[in-house]
Amino acid sequence: MRVPRRAGRRTNLALLVLLPVAFATGWLAFGTGTLWPARVVVAAHAVAGLAIVALVPWKRLIVWRGLTRPGGAPVKVYGVALGVLVLLSLAAGILHAYTGPHDYFGLTAMQIHVGAAVAAVPFFVAHLVARRQRARPADLSRRNALRLSALLGASLAGYAALEGLSRLAGWPGGRRRATGSYETGTDDPAAMPETSWLFDEVPDLDPAGYAVTVRTPAGTRDVGYPELAAGGDEVRATIDCTGGWYAAQTWRGTRLDRLLGGVPASGVVVVTSVTGYQRRFPAAEAPALWLATHAAGRPLDAAHGAPARLVAPGRRGFWWVKWVTSVRPSPRPAWWQSPFPL
Repeated sequence: MRVPRRAGRRTNLALLVLLPVAFATGWLAFGTGTLWPARVVVAAHAVAGLAIVALVPWKRLIVWRGLTRPGGAPVKVYGVALGVLVLLSLAAGILHAYTGPHDYFGLTAMQIHVGAAVAAVPFFVAHLVARRQRARPADLSRRNALRLSALLGASLAGYAALEGLSRLAGWPGGRRRATGSYETGTDDPAAMPETSWLFDEVPDLDPAGYAVTVRTPAGTRDVGYPELAAGGDEVRATIDCTGGWYAAQTWRGTRLDRLLGGVPASGVVVVTSVTGYQRRFPAAEAPALWLATHAAGRPLDAAHGAPARLVAPGRRGFWWVKWVTSVRPSPRPAWWQSPFPL
């Protein structure tokens, strides 16, 4: 079966829109902590992904036509690598969404989904440059817009059907959170996965010599572990990790505004780990942030942030800084940081 050139161009244009949308909504879903924004963003990510799946049969014929042409070996390599990585990311995303948090070849489906998507970016750019095409007025025609709308509408209907089926059939996906995460370790901190951001390793910290440096305009002081562990501030909060799991715990420790002697006037609080990892928060959130030493009535272990970690309700897990070494105000705004720590 041959694909008419116009149909092939429409398919490529649709993918040119859908691939960046899928990538962008995927990263946005990582940064969305509260449930309703997360639900909308995750749905948009899923719809874009299903729309790409729907175009696979058409794109397969276009790829085959390109591969049978003589010459252009580098371009073919870019295209094949891009196609393989996109399909791998799509398959892993669907597996995570509906079959649960399983490992494949030592990696979780979420890790494969994200890793393949990131690896596909340079091949997408290289393929785009190698196959550069001039825009045409017809590309923005009403007919093409209606076709894309119909594709997205069908994908939305397919997503709704899958969500309904997963609940009716009792699939694991029917029990996942709006963020796409699965419950693991609620009220049992030891059962929570041992995760850290990128290349951070679990440090060996002795509570006897551990202290958090708290800096305020009034001065600097070191708060030792005994004082932190004696804190009686408790909060019921859910940590929702971008690795695809969540757990609700009752965390105990000390609120940041108590450590800081009130809400800082600078407008920003910086929380830093012994690994150098840090996150910036609006000062107004200090009363809603905790430096926790215990979870579910038990002291934290090293892998989960001991001696003390940040608890940031409503934010994804990468905001919950582990192994905190300092808390300080900063004159720079809260947005003066990478959306995802590098």
